[in-house]
Amino acid sequence: MTAAHSISQAIHRGDLALEENPHAREELVRGGRTFNDITEIVCNTPEKSYSEMHIGFKIGLAISMSLLATLLVSIAYLIWEGIGIWGNSSPVFWAWDIVNFVFWVGIGHAGTLISAILFLFRQKWRTSINRYAEAMTVFAVICALMFPGIHVGRIWTIYWMFPVPNQMGMWPNFRSPLLWDLFAVGTYFTVSVLFWYVGMIPDLATLRDRAKKPIAQVMYGLFALGWNGSTKAWVHYERAYIILAALSAPLVLSVHSIVSFDFAVSQLPGWHTTIFPPYFVAGAVFSGFAMVQTLMLPARKWLGLKDIVTIKHIENMNKIILVTGTMVGYAYAMEFFMAWYSGNEYESFTFVNRAFGPYAWAYWIMVTCNVVTPQLFWARSIRTNITASFIISIFVNIGMWFERFVITVTSLNRDFLPSSWRYYLPTKFDFIFLISTFGLFFTFFLLFIRHIPVIAMAEVKSVMKQANPHLKH
Repeated sequence: MTAAHSISQAIHRGDLALEENPHAREELVRGGRTFNDITEIVCNTPEKSYSEMHIGFKIGLAISMSLLATLLVSIAYLIWEGIGIWGNSSPVFWAWDIVNFVFWVGIGHAGTLISAILFLFRQKWRTSINRYAEAMTVFAVICALMFPGIHVGRIWTIYWMFPVPNQMGMWPNFRSPLLWDLFAVGTYFTVSVLFWYVGMIPDLATLRDRAKKPIAQVMYGLFALGWNGSTKAWVHYERAYIILAALSAPLVLSVHSIVSFDFAVSQLPGWHTTIFPPYFVAGAVFSGFAMVQTLMLPARKWLGLKDIVTIKHIENMNKIILVTGTMVGYAYAMEFFMAWYSGNEYESFTFVNRAFGPYAWAYWIMVTCNVVTPQLFWARSIRTNITASFIISIFVNIGMWFERFVITVTSLNRDFLPSSWRYYLPTKFDFIFLISTFGLFFTFFLLFIRHIPVIAMAEVKSVMKQANPHLKH
């Protein structure tokens, strides 16, 4: 047997490393890990007591719960005093409350994209990060749904948000896009929770079988729904999972399109444009993936997940951030082009006012963070750099918040009557609500890390080479 023939046979068997076989696919799990290694790594954190948790986790949970307590007190004070404690006033009646709502809905989009659409397209690299993204989706939508409830002003009419019977003609407006928001975001939240929960069932059963404390056995057993790992159970599980994925996929496009209708169906210059639905969807995926990076990269290090969440996963996510960031930049340019091409002087003034008016500082922060910064990912050395990826993800999140601020405030503060122009200034309560909302989000996320497997063990094992029945060990 010649040397060339031996190498050819070795490549066919998959015995050579990726470096020696450039045509081989890169392994999604590194370090020669076994199925048992995956189970031990992922179950390590949920099986610890709080006293055994890393000091960084304890500090983070203490800070986030303090912010959550601040949020609850602030909501109570808002209900007592009214929304006059915010900076909203004529002509800017929509301000940080709507900005925060759209921001959090956008953050929740990456979870469904990673879990549902990449699953339907059989992208195996999603398996190491989908649990993070799904959890982030649920918690972000909870943060978003809070704002429509507290910004109504008359808290005793909050039932207007819900589909109560209308035989008395009390409903304010069935044609309002704010009503569409409730149905869209509510549906998205329901399907996302089901999709997240169904995907966890096999892993919850693993924790149930490994649990030593009676309370843990009962709780994990309750949520595992009697999972026994039989062929019949797996058939039903996979059927339910793909049905929920198919239901979730259209929601990625529909939910933020409907959120964009809050603005697009109005007659206000700067809002009344048909580019908003695809523009908002691209921006939502953009900000959502950035938030996944922001959450995943520290957890990857602190929880010892470097062999499961590899540089390849980070690079793939950075590529998506680059693509969607470029789409957002194209949308910014097209907005200016359409304002000029329309010949509408009010539309043209609005966009010139955004770039060179009193809020020009916010506009250029938005452009720098959302358009310029992601272009660094064209360089592979930056795409695969952990520190650079984390810093850029922070910039993207900042930029996407400013995008919602620019869209909302710059179209309102200078309307058709110059006599009513007014520079909007947020109050300290606007800042408190923005910052303390992150307390709600991170409290949920840290408790999720503490009690639930952050990696979908069953799915990761299915893409490992050991799962191939024809592999020669």
